[in-house]
Amino acid sequence: MSKPTAPLKGRAARLARLMPSTGPSTAARTPFVLLVVLLLGGGLITLLLLNSALNEGSFRLSELKRDTTELTDEQQALQRDVDGRSQPDALERRARELGMVPGGSPAFLGPDGTVRGKPTRATAPPPSPSPSPTPSADATADPDAPAPGPSASPSGSVPAPDPAAVPSAQDSPTPTSPGR
Repeated sequence: MSKPTAPLKGRAARLARLMPSTGPSTAARTPFVLLVVLLLGGGLITLLLLNSALNEGSFRLSELKRDTTELTDEQQALQRDVDGRSQPDALERRARELGMVPGGSPAFLGPDGTVRGKPTRATAPPPSPSPSPTPSADATADPDAPAPGPSASPSGSVPAPDPAAVPSAQDSPTPTSPGR
């Protein structure tokens, strides 16, 4: 059995009247529930924004990979084109189209200033005859005569012209290439 309590006086009585004495208040729980709901909502919104940023990065990455693949294919195609144009037979054909002729015999300078070899002028080989439509034209040719036009050696180079057929420097001007 509990003792009877004495009535409160003064300031304590006023505070007691402000505070309800009937059990826990629901007003104290409301801010806590609102805080929990706000934290959960903020967490979900942050998670959504983070997921969107990751998806955007993933799309950008796949686009960059596709661009890299396309550029790699283009680079390989260009490299094949360069390799095809760098082959000796392609270089020779292009040089002939530009009017270039095989060089003559070169001369070399030794370290002491001596000249080794006898230089010859580069001349255009005689034009090769057009292919004949009938085989009888080949039959009338001299079988001991060499074939017309330069023949390509296994290395793909054209042999130097006969030095006796080379005109002297007084006959024609020295050929020059533009820009040199």
